[in-house]
Amino acid sequence: MARQVKRAFKYRFYPTGEQAAELSRTFGCVRLVYNKALEERTRAWYGEQRRLSYVQSSAALTEWKKTAELAFLAEVSSVPLQQALRHLQTAFGNFFAQRAQYPRFKSRKKSRASAEYTRSAFSWREGRLTLAKMAAPLDIRWSRPLPEGSEPTTATVSRDAAGRWFVSLLCDDGITPAPATKNAVGIDAGITSLVTLSTGEKVANPRHERRDRARLAGAQRELSRKAKGSANREKARERVARVHARIADRRRDVLHKLSTRLVRENQTVVIEDLTVRNLLNNHTLARAISDVSWRQLRSMLEYKCAWYGRELVVVDRFFPSSKLCGNCGTVAAKMALNVREWTCDTCGVVHDRDINAARNIKAAGLAVSACGAGVRPQGSSPGGQPALKQEPLQREP
Repeated sequence: MARQVKRAFKYRFYPTGEQAAELSRTFGCVRLVYNKALEERTRAWYGEQRRLSYVQSSAALTEWKKTAELAFLAEVSSVPLQQALRHLQTAFGNFFAQRAQYPRFKSRKKSRASAEYTRSAFSWREGRLTLAKMAAPLDIRWSRPLPEGSEPTTATVSRDAAGRWFVSLLCDDGITPAPATKNAVGIDAGITSLVTLSTGEKVANPRHERRDRARLAGAQRELSRKAKGSANREKARERVARVHARIADRRRDVLHKLSTRLVRENQTVVIEDLTVRNLLNNHTLARAISDVSWRQLRSMLEYKCAWYGRELVVVDRFFPSSKLCGNCGTVAAKMALNVREWTCDTCGVVHDRDINAARNIKAAGLAVSACGAGVRPQGSSPGGQPALKQEPLQREP
């Protein structure tokens, strides 16, 4: 039976000159309101130990519009400005709940230019979207249809660093859970291979950034030669951004296809809880780790498993999946990163490092799924030496 979920559908569109100017003004006003509200709340908190609510920030916005200095805020739609305050309220809620760091100011150059319109700020007629303060609908490229009988509840307009315009429409969508299956898979993320599966399959790493590295380096050299503040420098900056966008688009496409296949074929998907931020401190591998985008793959697996009724199990980051012999349960004392194949000193079985890790991850995940216990790292013996053995993990052949 299908169940209703909120789902965003993203499309590219091509604004007219008038629409582009209106949206650019709106982006600037959204950023200004967010930053000014953040400044006021920061001053109230650190100066007076007083929290400001969304209602108080909204009242302050009304007063700002009455001043000569900020009167231009009234020239754009008020809804994106109110949404910016709601997003700031959410950011503070996450901060006080210790789910996120303290909110940061939005940068004109580094932050994403976007504005969110709720249903009261746009019209939807016969499949055409017209935003507030605009006379004509957006010229959207409908790469796929919206769910039949569904209408967007919010529309988020954005412009990326390469100058491309996108609109994301949030709609109610009925998703039918995938047919049940007994299959389970363990996934070992890597660099040489994008992922290694417990079935023995290794998915090749496309290395998108490496393929375009020469093109990216050339565009960056051209950018460095342009005078700061010149029109030519802005054109060179867009060329660099287009190369980055090409890399990101191809990477996202590969990860979407891989995550969809894994979710469709398996009832249980087991992954490791990797701390990518810490791994990026290894400056030798940081560039390669960023290119494989493990965090993005995990995010896709999380929401797709939730959509299609699959189970996603996350194994403790300290679980020694690579050093654990899947045959006898012996844990090797040390194993360098360049060791791709190793022989167990106890039972003599030869292991492919990645396949063995994926199978251990699967076995540990199935144990978690069956009994609900967490998978913990190996303990230490009373004498201080690491415990080198544990009971063999029971898994399917």
